[in-house]
Amino acid sequence: MEVGFIGLGHMGKAIAANLIRAGHRLCVWNRSEGPALELAALGARIASAPADTARGEVLMTMLADDAATRAVLVEGGVLDRASRGLVWVNLATVTIALVRELARLAQERGIDYVAAPVFGRPEVAQSGKLNIVVSGVPATLARIAPLLSAIGERTWPISGPPERANVVKLAGNFMIASAIETMGEAAALVQAYGVSSGDFLNVLTNTLFAAPVYKVYGRFIAEQHYQPAAFTLVLGLKDVRLALEAGEAAHVALPFASVLRDHFLEAIAAGKADHDWAALAEVSARRAGLPNAK
Repeated sequence: MEVGFIGLGHMGKAIAANLIRAGHRLCVWNRSEGPALELAALGARIASAPADTARGEVLMTMLADDAATRAVLVEGGVLDRASRGLVWVNLATVTIALVRELARLAQERGIDYVAAPVFGRPEVAQSGKLNIVVSGVPATLARIAPLLSAIGERTWPISGPPERANVVKLAGNFMIASAIETMGEAAALVQAYGVSSGDFLNVLTNTLFAAPVYKVYGRFIAEQHYQPAAFTLVLGLKDVRLALEAGEAAHVALPFASVLRDHFLEAIAAGKADHDWAALAEVSARRAGLPNAK
């Protein structure tokens, strides 16, 4: 398929590379040229302007946040210049309000909008094993199924308007952040009694909590391995704030999300903004006065 791709960060670049390897023809654009050049070496065409990516059958976007999405797609004129009948697959984690606005703008321009946020870190994206949560018109989802199968292990359709896929993603990221916080607090507790966090987390992540999130982030916490970051504390804070915003809009209280927001802020204030969001665990270690806290 003829696919445009905008947003070649850690996740976007890995996803785009898998699409190329699956035989799809990509036209890519990124604010910084380096990632686009890497994909050009795999066979992608580099767009001279963002709007050039919206002239094929499908446009996929993976931008960092609402501001970047709005700046490039709306204010940058990509939607206004897009081909009618284009399918726009938005892979990013954005606010519910923005999803609703983007879906409306797309419909007004004859574009089919699909919300398709993904679960998985960059190494999972590289291996093509993402879990993709999608909401859109069933016929459109069937049309883009080859693309989704090229980048993900499984696609999870959520019926109804596109914001439903995004609220699943926000709720999921809230749960991941909660798991990191809980492991950090529990690790601080056992360390205060002379038990290493590695020994503790090795037991728990291979028994009661033998799930990918606990295993991956438990290892990072035990090893205090927070750089280079695949998903930074700043991005974690963004997603917790998005969950709180979604909760407030629907009058759903998320008291622990408020705790998480404050702990993310504390970690960032300590100079860890560019660390992996697993470094949230260091807030509990510092508060406990542990000698090895970073």
